Amino acid sequence: MTDSDDTGSVPSRLSRLLFASGLTILAVRNLTNLDGRIAYADAKGVPAADKLVPAASALLLGGSASIGFWKLPRLAASSIAAFFVGVTPLMHDFWNADEESRGEELTSFLQNLTLLGAAVAFYEHATEN
Repeated sequence: MTDSDDTGSVPSRLSRLLFASGLTILAVRNLTNLDGRIAYADAKGVPAADKLVPAASALLLGGSASIGFWKLPRLAASSIAAFFVGVTPLMHDFWNADEESRGEELTSFLQNLTLLGAAVAFYEHATEN
């Protein structure tokens, strides 16, 4: 195994497992509370929320499973990134939130931004191998 081919290393497997399991849980939570997630997306002005919320959650679930098993990792990382690029500014628009919810929305925005960065890093890692 060379320095650039460390997909089987313990840190690499652990990072994939942690990232994938966290995102899988988020996706499953979305899918098991679709009515609530759709209502929240409707309140945020998301068009066709009844179609987009399940589709986005499925995109996240598929991407996270693929990262976990390291199958089609570039496609998986791209789908996760697409989820966060699409969802984050629409659902966590802290700049439009009232004073009471601004902090919570900012935290969610920053968490999603961090996860987007991780997805980009996984994409880059998959490109190197």
